Amino acid sequence: MRPLLAVSNAIDALNEKIGYVCNILVLLACLVSAANAMIRYAFSNSSNGWLELQWYMFAILVMFGASYTFKRNEHVRVEIFYLTLSERGQLWLDMIGTLCFLIPSCLLLAYLSWPFFMQAYNVGEMSGNAGGLIRWPIKFVIPAGFVLLALQGVSEVIKRIAALQGYVTIDAKYERPTQ
Repeated sequence: MRPLLAVSNAIDALNEKIGYVCNILVLLACLVSAANAMIRYAFSNSSNGWLELQWYMFAILVMFGASYTFKRNEHVRVEIFYLTLSERGQLWLDMIGTLCFLIPSCLLLAYLSWPFFMQAYNVGEMSGNAGGLIRWPIKFVIPAGFVLLALQGVSEVIKRIAALQGYVTIDAKYERPTQ
């Protein structure tokens, strides 16, 4: 179980770092948005590139922030049924839901979005807007985000198995295994 927990810790550490970058992107997106609005209204000048940069940062926040949010157990869930279960029942429900729904869905979406990225990459897709940005890097965010979410799902399954076997307990607030 220790090697699996080491894998889980590595995935958690990766998503924690990505979450830190996403937190910085929130601030940068606000600054770019404010600067773009100020320049547009104060100087009657604007650039589609800055507007697209805001969209790109938002896309990264959503796609990469999902795995960070899942790691921190801050995702949306319907808790009416979940809260009536024992702690052991909650662990089983989390594990089965992640194994049967989250991981397969994320891997399928990553697989299906890969050609979307590859087509854009192969043709060097650019924005159709004047002053727009290249598109293929942001299209890579889609499969990468789903892979990161699937990896975090693997980490959560490992932690649930370890908790069910008594190796660790799960800190309810941050989903960190404690020994």
